[in-house]
Amino acid sequence: MLGLLLRVLPFWVREPLLIALGSVLGVRITYLAVHDHDLVAAGIGAVFLVFTAVRVHMVVRALRARRNPAPAASPDGPATDAVARAWAQAQVAPAPTQVPAPAPAQAAVGPRPGPAAAEKEPNPWGQAVAAVAVFAAIAAALWLGPGMLPADDDTPRAASCSDTEDEKLPAAYAKTPRPVTGDELCEALNRPDLARLLGTPAEIATSASGTSGTAALTDGKVAEPEAKVSFDTYTVNLSATYNDLSTAQYVKLVKIAGDEDEKDLRTLTVLGRPAFLSSEHTMKFEINLGGEGASAPVQQGPLARTLSVALDGKDRGGSYDLTVWSESGALPTDQALLGIAGKVLPTVLERGAH
Repeated sequence: MLGLLLRVLPFWVREPLLIALGSVLGVRITYLAVHDHDLVAAGIGAVFLVFTAVRVHMVVRALRARRNPAPAASPDGPATDAVARAWAQAQVAPAPTQVPAPAPAQAAVGPRPGPAAAEKEPNPWGQAVAAVAVFAAIAAALWLGPGMLPADDDTPRAASCSDTEDEKLPAAYAKTPRPVTGDELCEALNRPDLARLLGTPAEIATSASGTSGTAALTDGKVAEPEAKVSFDTYTVNLSATYNDLSTAQYVKLVKIAGDEDEKDLRTLTVLGRPAFLSSEHTMKFEINLGGEGASAPVQQGPLARTLSVALDGKDRGGSYDLTVWSESGALPTDQALLGIAGKVLPTVLERGAH
């Protein structure tokens, strides 16, 4: 395509374009070769510069020939030139007086045809300037374009919550007054400052998801949406359980069972609502596909710390549960967990009020 275009273009357009192209590429490649100490690139740049110099020489010769046109030499040498001069003098000399012969009757009367008007040639300087201007704009765009375009950003981006709004909610949600969904919990939990609140500000969320399910062992009658956001260090889970068990009843059951020390129970008030902190081991599931070293399908996982906050100030049942754990077993401080609740739960309460 480029070769066809160069053959079709006039001389005074084609040559300036080739000169501009060779100059830009030659200078650019030579600069990169010097900067990177690349001998191969230096040779390519030199080829472009030599090519440009040859085109410049051709244009200079064409301009000189156009300014000083020389008479074309006769192919038959001096003898032919002498004959031509003698013939020209004979045409100029006056001819002997003769009675003009009467013009033929059938001769057509009219103006004698004059020499054809010379066709106006295009201005080579105008063509050259226009061609160079156009190609200069193209070259500038190619040269400066990479610097002006946004650079490729390889920085990992935080995970966003998957959109499941079109999924049909279980029937328990229609029977629950103002329940939140898993998507709403995920949007509230997946905050830009969540890693900072956890004490790991340099980390970004690797996954974020929300589900609108029901509580286990309730035959699908209790709505229990939840959301989970994972980082390299910690995993944070936020759920809402719409049952009739109040936080006060749960604390009483723990004390009756006598495992208060194991759960590291601590009661407090969060956002004007009864709440408590507890610790419990997660469960680790393993599926053995027939390999060596059989193991139990369910094992004890790392320790998790949970903050449970009553759904309302009167503690009439149900709770928001904010749980944090890590594969290493390390846990953030209780103060960090309370800080997360102070940022996340107001958003959840606002969503649940609509």
